[in-house]
Amino acid sequence: MKNLNQNSRIFILVVTVGIFVFLVVGFKDRINTLRELTDEAEEAKAQITLLEATVVALDTQIAHATSPAAVEEWAYEEARMVRDGENLIAPISPNEIVPAQPTVVEIQPEPLENWEVWLALFFD
Repeated sequence: MKNLNQNSRIFILVVTVGIFVFLVVGFKDRINTLRELTDEAEEAKAQITLLEATVVALDTQIAHATSPAAVEEWAYEEARMVRDGENLIAPISPNEIVPAQPTVVEIQPEPLENWEVWLALFFD
């Protein structure tokens, strides 16, 4: 009976240790999963912060681009538009060389004498 009692104690001890090991392994897996999810959450928060800053910057650019001052600046500087009553003047840079128009010179051949024509026909 003592032997059976001691065997049952050892069995209960082994089962208890097995359950404890199982719980520790499960707890370790859950801790690792928590750590991975926490890292992913931090990365997502960093991306969200970056994207929010991008949205703010783009909203600022949209507000500037649609303002009347920006439209007027674009019209004057890039589109070369003028208001009513203004004259568009395009300055020419002194460093810029304007190519001269080529002049066509027609060369008139000298008229030949008849004897020179006959001489060229027979001997050239």
